[in-house]
Amino acid sequence: MQNDLTRLDEIKKGCLILADPNIINDPYFNRAIILITENSKDEVVGFIINKPLEYNFEDIFSGLGKDFIIYDGGPVNKDNLYYIHNTPNLISNSIEVSDNLFWGGDFMDVKNLIKNNKIGSNNIRFFSGYSGWTISQLKNEIREKSWIITNNRFNDKILKSKTNELWKEEIKKLGDDYKIWSNAPENPNLN
Repeated sequence: MQNDLTRLDEIKKGCLILADPNIINDPYFNRAIILITENSKDEVVGFIINKPLEYNFEDIFSGLGKDFIIYDGGPVNKDNLYYIHNTPNLISNSIEVSDNLFWGGDFMDVKNLIKNNKIGSNNIRFFSGYSGWTISQLKNEIREKSWIITNNRFNDKILKSKTNELWKEEIKKLGDDYKIWSNAPENPNLN
């Protein structure tokens, strides 16, 4: 196992952080997988990629005729809509996160692309809110074993991932110490 200092240095744009199984009673972060989209000397920003909400894009922007799922990106700025995508050539002012994966850009471009059927759910994922920390706060949470840093081996294929089993699949890959958690119920009181 790597030492904490090495692991903390691995927090970078494009990586994933997995909620450790000990985060149980947190409605936002229990079994969350967060894609890190920004890492500066002061703060870290990311989106929970595996928690779909009960409403969709059409519920907010009626008339566009698309039922894109909206995900719970995290507890910060819940009234704002954010997105990651793999079409920087179509969405101006996008910010690169990792290989062929981008964050944000001109929302008018997004609406026009959706309206004209130029992008689909394999190209873009929407989020209500985001997850954010000061760098020292996230480093402390990692030291306390709340988060596990992993590489995003999916790159832009993360947009196509099935979200309901993603946390379990990623936890299993961490080895025998975590395998038992992959089959445990989300709420241990239901066991």
